[in-house]
Amino acid sequence: MTPFRFARAADTADALRLAAGPASAYLGGGTNLVDLMRETVATPGSLVDVTGLSNTVSPTESGGLLIGAALRNTALAEHPAVRARYPVLSRAILAGASAQIRNMATVGGNLLQRTRCAYFYDAEGARCNKRAPGSGCDALEGFSRYHAILGASPACVATQPSDMCVALAALGAIVHVQGAGGARTLPFTELHRLPGDTPEIDTVLAPGDLITAIELPPLPFATNSAYRKVRDRASYAFALVSVAAALEVEDGRVRDVRIAFGGVAHKPWRALTAEAALRGGPADGPAFHAAAAAELADAQPLRDNGFKIELVKRTLVAVLGDLGGAVA
Repeated sequence: MTPFRFARAADTADALRLAAGPASAYLGGGTNLVDLMRETVATPGSLVDVTGLSNTVSPTESGGLLIGAALRNTALAEHPAVRARYPVLSRAILAGASAQIRNMATVGGNLLQRTRCAYFYDAEGARCNKRAPGSGCDALEGFSRYHAILGASPACVATQPSDMCVALAALGAIVHVQGAGGARTLPFTELHRLPGDTPEIDTVLAPGDLITAIELPPLPFATNSAYRKVRDRASYAFALVSVAAALEVEDGRVRDVRIAFGGVAHKPWRALTAEAALRGGPADGPAFHAAAAAELADAQPLRDNGFKIELVKRTLVAVLGDLGGAVA
């Protein structure tokens, strides 16, 4: 591990000051960053511990919830208001990792975790444009079972690994950021990037920007929501595909719906095409199948992951069927 400097931030302003130098990184639970440092994939010159910052869940004036970025994943999953009003988020977190990791990991850190692509982690033997821009992507012709089928590019086919982020994308969450230019907010679906020609850049955040909170907007029908993760084994494993969805049905028709996919793209994939196809239509199997097919129409599988297309479709239909039955 490369030597680094360490400092603990007293507050947000202190964190921004400490991270103002080059090659600085914020440290939450360290469940991803420390692994990357051990593998010399990440080599920050200094770490700024932000675990002492906001870790509360509080109501907003609009009727939503404001979640401090330093809150531990376990605490968020177990929070009564989250479990009652946004069960998809609680279930996604609980599907995400072992209890020990959830007890350490923070909300802000979860959003910024990097891909688990094996070629990205192999700093000695593999080409990876995300780790070493311009070096190539060995996943394109290599083992691609876990890689992207949507939004990828010739430069990168890695997937974003977070389960929590899939639920937040479906819920239309808002990210609160503090940076050198002051405070700002952005829609959660705009936080992460598709790879394009610069896959080494995961998010739209500028150097030194600090995520301070996540806001969940009021979404009454999110009480009827679910998260389903399909993986190679039931224990600690990343998603082959996952689906987060919330559904509102009235008189047998879809009044409103929110859908996002995980395990299929460089970012949590908000299924806007499927949502548009479903709104106002019948809440039944054929409509769910048609919406899933419309969303996956532009999928571009690799040698080993073509099965994901049908798997996503079937998982979405199953989740929507369960949610539709809950309100029938």
